[in-house]
Amino acid sequence: MTNELEGRTVAILATDGVELVELVQPRDELRRAGARVDLVSLSTDPIRSMNADINPAELVEVDRAVADTSADDYDALVLPGGTVNPDNLRADPAAVAFVQAFFAAGKPVGAICHGPWTLVEADVVRGRTLTSYPSIRTDLRNAGATVVDEQVVCDEGLVTSRNPDDLDAFCAKLIEEFAEGRHPVHPAGATA
Repeated sequence: MTNELEGRTVAILATDGVELVELVQPRDELRRAGARVDLVSLSTDPIRSMNADINPAELVEVDRAVADTSADDYDALVLPGGTVNPDNLRADPAAVAFVQAFFAAGKPVGAICHGPWTLVEADVVRGRTLTSYPSIRTDLRNAGATVVDEQVVCDEGLVTSRNPDDLDAFCAKLIEEFAEGRHPVHPAGATA
């Protein structure tokens, strides 16, 4: 166990349809680095995770409902993928406002696979460079992002990766950026 994140609190924002490995591996790596990690969702009901986006996986216990929490309670945020998960999150005003608040405060954020879809709805990718699953890259470009095809990309505290194959690099970069703490607020930052 390492202590790079001792005293840090991280939120993972996810709901039904989250890709299990993209939730569990970052959660476990962040905990090993000393962070307290909460799963925040649309309600406090357990969420149904998925394997390979098509096979139902385990139910995952939720710590807090997004409408009853604040970005002020956390030092950093992780947005795992799965196609249904971010699609549901981006349709929820409380979830979108929660994401915007991290950017407005300059707090580091990580998003993998389809997770950046929620960033598009939060209007926080304009002028940033990131990566994602190929099928949402046009959405990111249309929202003003520069999209590259790399294993992990970091832009002023925003860490992104393409898919579960990138999880080792993604988690290592999350720990590094989350240990650094706040970053300058990006000019295209959130409007929250």
